[in-house]
Amino acid sequence: MSDYSQRFLFDDTDIRGEIVQLEASYQGVVADHQYPSAVARLLGEFLSASVLLGSTIKFDGRLVLQARGDGELNVVVAECRHDGSIRGIARLGETVDGQDFAALLGEGTLVMTVEPAVGKSYQSLVPLTGGSLAACLEYYFQQSEQLMTKIWLSADNHRAGGLLLQQLPRQLVMDPEARVRQWEHAVILADTTRPEELLDLAAETLLQRLYAAEPIRVQSPSPVVFSCSCSVTRTANALVLLGKDEVDSLFTEMPEVVMGCEFCGKDYRFTRASLAEVLLAGEVPH
Repeated sequence: MSDYSQRFLFDDTDIRGEIVQLEASYQGVVADHQYPSAVARLLGEFLSASVLLGSTIKFDGRLVLQARGDGELNVVVAECRHDGSIRGIARLGETVDGQDFAALLGEGTLVMTVEPAVGKSYQSLVPLTGGSLAACLEYYFQQSEQLMTKIWLSADNHRAGGLLLQQLPRQLVMDPEARVRQWEHAVILADTTRPEELLDLAAETLLQRLYAAEPIRVQSPSPVVFSCSCSVTRTANALVLLGKDEVDSLFTEMPEVVMGCEFCGKDYRFTRASLAEVLLAGEVPH
């Protein structure tokens, strides 16, 4: 399995971890967009992070990471759904030649949105600070969740991956000093991970290299796939949001309106009659 996330637990401690590796799914996201290499790598980190963050939440729905700043990119979006499907996109400014997080995004805000299938959505806002996506997310957990969390992210033009460690609420270890020692030990070892190892080594191989002397329980991997949630009904609703006058004007100028999905590139074609039918029935007209 080349695209997966895999959870692991340290025995006799309150520390858990997650490893994600993406290849085919990552390529599915970037394939049709011809992003500059630095942008593709950044998007790969966002995709990996969305899977890691989704693993911290037990829910049916989707988690969306979105960054907007005053840098060379207008926006970066990565989405992970509870079934392991991901998608993402980066919208470029007029000139993009930056090579790092600060140049591409500048100062701005990282927004994490959780949209459960049932219940209310909620958002968390984090400043784009620290010089990396991992630093922004660690700041979020420190401020909002008050859980010790460390994240390592890596991507090249073919693969993306990440590692997360998180200290859990007290269950097995009650002594505060012991908890600190265990946490610092786990992080120090994980800090020896080289970026290429997050991409090249299978999860269990990486864990064996890092924690050969530690008792660890590794759970079965969960697959990750590229899949777009666009549909004819959602696209029709997006078209209607332009306003009645604008839609009428479009159909006056042309018999058929084509709406493309930015994420997957699929085109949806509407005549005036088929648009009305989709909106009325909520399904593809025949």
